[in-house]
Amino acid sequence: MTSWAPDACTLPTEERPLREAEFDALFADALQRVERVEDGRVRLVLDGAAEEQARGLAQRETGCCWFFTFTFWHEGNNALVMEVAAPSEHAAVVEAMAAQAETAGSAS
Repeated sequence: MTSWAPDACTLPTEERPLREAEFDALFADALQRVERVEDGRVRLVLDGAAEEQARGLAQRETGCCWFFTFTFWHEGNNALVMEVAAPSEHAAVVEAMAAQAETAGSAS
């Protein structure tokens, strides 16, 4: 797994693979689709049953990576949208997360 955490992330380096594995598990179990909105913003549509897991990960991620913004809302058919955004200087990080989601989601 390639790390998408930039230098601005304060999560200790040795903990980063564990966090990315948590996102992989979320994406493998719950990802329905990835929508790239614009540079630095992606919508990850998840099964609504994963809401607690997704919100918990988002909260912990913003605790160490100040530049992320996670926004959640519900769509029909029990879907949860997790929109991930970052300023333009961290747009590549959002794209790397989207690519990770696609890879993990297709592996399930």
